[in-house]
Amino acid sequence: MNFAIVLAAGKSTRMGTCKTSLPWGAGKTLLTYQLEQWLSLGFIPVVVLGLHNSQKQKDCPPGSLTVINPDSNAGKTTSLLTGLQHVPQDFEVLAISAVDQPRKLEIYQTLLVAHQDNSASITAPTYQGKMGHPLLFNNQMRSHLQNIREETLGLRQIIQEFYPIICQVEFNHSSVLLDINTPEIYKSQLDNLQ
Repeated sequence: MNFAIVLAAGKSTRMGTCKTSLPWGAGKTLLTYQLEQWLSLGFIPVVVLGLHNSQKQKDCPPGSLTVINPDSNAGKTTSLLTGLQHVPQDFEVLAISAVDQPRKLEIYQTLLVAHQDNSASITAPTYQGKMGHPLLFNNQMRSHLQNIREETLGLRQIIQEFYPIICQVEFNHSSVLLDINTPEIYKSQLDNLQ
């Protein structure tokens, strides 16, 4: 019973085009690539789209759930809470990632093993001491996740509050910090992908 909330409801203003549709790898979009990674790890991805890109539901592979956040303009926290409503109470591991944070499967596998081996409440990848994504949570963290608010910085509040007990998994490459926010970053990452 492992789930991944994939946040894909943003307006992509800095990118200038909807990130979910960006080509990523052979015949895939950023969205389908991300969902396939989670599915191959045995996670059920819960994709949160906005009203502006709700038609992207058709791009989601079988096995993934799609939900629409009608309040996505009110911030990322609303999308996280919308996704959480569709995750069963008895989940074992919940990963939180965003459509603009593509990761190779090995990163997810390494994080999951560390999370389970350490019986961690929260697991995060790090590179040179900087924390990246995705974040993994155990079931005891659900009540804390349900209480996040945009005014109190959403997930950052949980990270600050529980920082001493986060299982930090150090990687030797910066890809765990990657956020594709601009056309320049996207182009450089696409070149690396080739």
